[in-house]
Amino acid sequence: MKKVIFAVAAAMLMTGCGMMKRTTVSVDQPANNTTATTATTAAPATAASAGQGAGTALLNLYNQYKADGNKYDYKNMQNILNTVSLIANCEGLKSNYKDKTYLKDFGKGMIASSLGLVTQDNVESVTGGLVDMIKSNEKVQETKTAAQNTAGTAASYASTAAQYAGALSTILGAFSGK
Repeated sequence: MKKVIFAVAAAMLMTGCGMMKRTTVSVDQPANNTTATTATTAAPATAASAGQGAGTALLNLYNQYKADGNKYDYKNMQNILNTVSLIANCEGLKSNYKDKTYLKDFGKGMIASSLGLVTQDNVESVTGGLVDMIKSNEKVQETKTAAQNTAGTAASYASTAAQYAGALSTILGAFSGK
């Protein structure tokens, strides 16, 4: 039964991650009949939406982190799913980490969806931590993409969560005062 759940979860994640990429591509590469101004106007919505997804994933990860005694359990299926969701929503940070407008809109999205976990006071620190995590784990991103492009298995997602464990523990630990 667990294998079936893993397979279904992996399939859902691959579909969700693929939809995120299509959304990003459609904004970055507007259709022939769309002007550059329209693409620029749509970019903040994409950053805010990605931030909302990241904020939700962070909140879920933090709640589990607290329930596990301030530890990030990279073997827990919910943590695996939330980690993959966080990574997918942070994909835009990789190419926009120097864009202050993108970061501001991404941060607004995180604040809106994290139910007080991410605040005006810590948003820059959290966003910086996510940027560092994404940039320092390029190899993990390449592995994840390769897994998605082939069959994609629950084991590859578990491996991804394990490789992000240190960075996520640091970010989640910063919320300990909440």
